[in-house]
Amino acid sequence: MSVKNAFYAQSGGVTAVINASACGVIEAARQQAGKIGTVYAGQNGIIGALSEELIDTSLESAENIAALKHTPSGAFGSCRFKLKSLEDNKAEYERLIAIFKAHNIGYFFYNGGGDSADTCYKVSQLSEEMGFPVQAIHIPKTVDNDLPITDNCPGFASVAKYIAVSALEASFDVRSMAKTSTKVFILEVMGRHAGWIAAAGGLLEDYDIPVVVLFPEVEFNQDKFLAAVKAKVEQHGFCTIVVSEGTHWPDGRFIAEQGTRDSFGHAQLGGAAPVVANMIKEALGYKFHWAVADYLQRAARHLASEADVEQAYALGAKAVEFALEGHSSIMLTVERESSQPYRWNIGMAPLSEVANVEKMMPMDYISDDGYGITTACKEYLYPLIKGEAYPPYRENGMPNYVTLESQLVPKKLEPFDL
Repeated sequence: MSVKNAFYAQSGGVTAVINASACGVIEAARQQAGKIGTVYAGQNGIIGALSEELIDTSLESAENIAALKHTPSGAFGSCRFKLKSLEDNKAEYERLIAIFKAHNIGYFFYNGGGDSADTCYKVSQLSEEMGFPVQAIHIPKTVDNDLPITDNCPGFASVAKYIAVSALEASFDVRSMAKTSTKVFILEVMGRHAGWIAAAGGLLEDYDIPVVVLFPEVEFNQDKFLAAVKAKVEQHGFCTIVVSEGTHWPDGRFIAEQGTRDSFGHAQLGGAAPVVANMIKEALGYKFHWAVADYLQRAARHLASEADVEQAYALGAKAVEFALEGHSSIMLTVERESSQPYRWNIGMAPLSEVANVEKMMPMDYISDDGYGITTACKEYLYPLIKGEAYPPYRENGMPNYVTLESQLVPKKLEPFDL
């Protein structure tokens, strides 16, 4: 039997450390020459498989592959493309299996969030039915930190560090100007349904910064919120607000909802920060500034968490090891052994228990008033954001990020309409 090749793809919103997982997969596979063949990467994620646009990573230098560990974003391109259900469009899955068969691919490493876990699970099921078994392994990635079973998701810790530090620095700025100028600073962060990123803003309390955190897990009460802001400004002279994009009214409507939806069927949000800012302006009259962290929070490799980089790489490398051991239809997990000192190891969970399941913030992580975090939450967060893993810098002062050659292999099948 010939040695099987591998297919790796990045899915959904990219992160500061997703390329570290790619580096882990590719370097581990290269160390297993004779047991695993070429690692092909999908150009622009799973679309690369459907369109047979496969990047031959064996043509990339060892130096460039190693540089992925400190390069942000998705080096091979990602996509927001959700495969339909098997019942609605079995042809897409059959196309994937046909591509895998044509290129002798027996290992499928899908690096993404909840939707990619679902795709990975379905591919593993269908490949068995079609007589060309593919070992499908999901490598977790999501800044939202909302995948179940795993203690945390690679990508989250670096975003949490960036938000905590950025909000702290901005708060120092506002505090210095509050007497005669801005009294409220509002920072909008990612998190459609889970408030893990927003929770990082709660760490400002340890610097005696008056902060109000708005979580998706807590229904928004405008009167109560304005009263909390007013009280903090009157006591401290200023206030910082960290608002999750998923903050919503009691009826479930996002406070920033535009009434439109994206390709996944998710409501498109127009900006929670300006909505909150206008409430404060109209009700309290305070001078304010607001900012949306947006792509900055997930792309900030210059302020990545050391633990995040280590875990992202380790999960990628372990995925190859688990595949060679015969595992399939699993997601790798981070298992926390202790917080002080911080110790963790890598486990696995069946994809049947992962696909389409979201992990919200535990309510015992949120303070009783709904606007801060508890000691238990801080004990969870601090080990994740501890340590720095600065990228190397060029002589001109800019980071030494890498762009790959990304050479495609020749196509073997007819085109497929997406």
